[in-house]
Amino acid sequence: MIYFLIIAIIVVFDQATKYLADLYLKPIDTYPLVENVFHLTYRRNTGAAFSILRNKQTFLIILTAIVVLVLIIYLIKIIKEKDLVLLKIPLSFIIGGAIGNLIDRIRLDYVIDFFDFTLINYPVFNVADVFIVLGSIILAYAVIFKGVEV
Repeated sequence: MIYFLIIAIIVVFDQATKYLADLYLKPIDTYPLVENVFHLTYRRNTGAAFSILRNKQTFLIILTAIVVLVLIIYLIKIIKEKDLVLLKIPLSFIIGGAIGNLIDRIRLDYVIDFFDFTLINYPVFNVADVFIVLGSIILAYAVIFKGVEV
């Protein structure tokens, strides 16, 4: 059940960082860690990645809940397979990140974002997004280069 512990840790870490962002960044909007390169910037995202589907919270909540449920069922199905660690870890990352953002959508009607790479004008993101992307990269690596079957 280590994978469900990973999911829980990601959700707690994500929600704690968003709480801190709401508490400390919201009043000041942005805090430059490296001027004109990387800032902590408080943003409310009412869309998905890159703010697509902006203000479609009900759709995003339903879609995310379905995807999380399917991924959890799949993780439970493969949990006892010893040779699928490269599948179970990224699934745990993706599930944890998705749940973190889902909590925001349900509780706040938006997602709190705060990592801001101002150097490249990249969309502001959060800890949950990091784990979703990292999980997706590891999953793609496992499937493409290691021949892991999904």
